[in-house]
Amino acid sequence: MTQRPASPAPLVTAASLAAVEGVVIILLAVLEVASLTGGRLTMGLTTTLFFALYGGLLLFCAWAITHGGPWARGPILLAQLIQLGLAWNLRGGETLVLSLVIGVVALVVIAGIIHPRSIEALESQR
Repeated sequence: MTQRPASPAPLVTAASLAAVEGVVIILLAVLEVASLTGGRLTMGLTTTLFFALYGGLLLFCAWAITHGGPWARGPILLAQLIQLGLAWNLRGGETLVLSLVIGVVALVVIAGIIHPRSIEALESQR
């Protein structure tokens, strides 16, 4: 059995941050369930389901990209583009710091995924 080479640092960093994003999104799903009321039950349940699936998929892709799944690059990059849109939408006012954190993390993940060493490692897994 041949051992797979270790993932490069930029890829591991990107995957780790994407995993943290996934955990935070799953926590948002839990918070949504905790705030359910009868008046908004349907909306609350669908929002919870969306956050849980989105966070779970992001966690799975973060694991997969460092364990021989180059296909996970696309979903992670798409999630980061969504995060950048969210950061742009939250800019200004009371949410400026949150916007900056979301935006910087998304840019670091994108940089890590498209880093030449990451691309080389992912291409060698094909």
